[in-house]
Amino acid sequence: MQRIWITGFKAFELGLFGNKDPKKQVLLYALKRLMVQQIEDGLEWVITGGQLGIEQIAIEAAMTLKPDYPELKVAMMLPFTDFGAQWNSQNQQQLNLWRDQVDFVGYVSQEKYSNAGQLQSYQNFMLNHTDCGLIFFDEQATQSTARYAFQGMKQYSKTMSYPVTQIDFDRLQEYADEYAESLNDW
Repeated sequence: MQRIWITGFKAFELGLFGNKDPKKQVLLYALKRLMVQQIEDGLEWVITGGQLGIEQIAIEAAMTLKPDYPELKVAMMLPFTDFGAQWNSQNQQQLNLWRDQVDFVGYVSQEKYSNAGQLQSYQNFMLNHTDCGLIFFDEQATQSTARYAFQGMKQYSKTMSYPVTQIDFDRLQEYADEYAESLNDW
């Protein structure tokens, strides 16, 4: 069984505001391409969180692939029970929609958020319960919270067999160019 942890930039870190943003289409395109490649190599589970940005877009991409790849399963693992409670109602509705549609929802901590240690426990859980990582992160983005997951993945891969695929800004631009070209082919 192959399980991949997909994470990365939050929506605001990408300058992504709303479902109609063209950047979202590029991210969906990239994620689908990457997932199909992984499915062909034996991927069974996409495991991600519910963060606005790459994580929710990864859920959307995986859910759109399920009709063609019914063996693909999607899990949303959340760090604590009140995850997303501080979000506006629209974002909370979207989180709840994904919770209802994925194959599995779990909470690493069975408590409400109380300290940053829960986030470290979440990262450790994700590393220990997946076989590889896919992260949308560029090391130039020093203020991004995705750097913690990236550092954790890289550190973990030093002692465990844990391949990490990093999609940086340059690779993301290549996906944007491919996506634009695919639109022109119509």
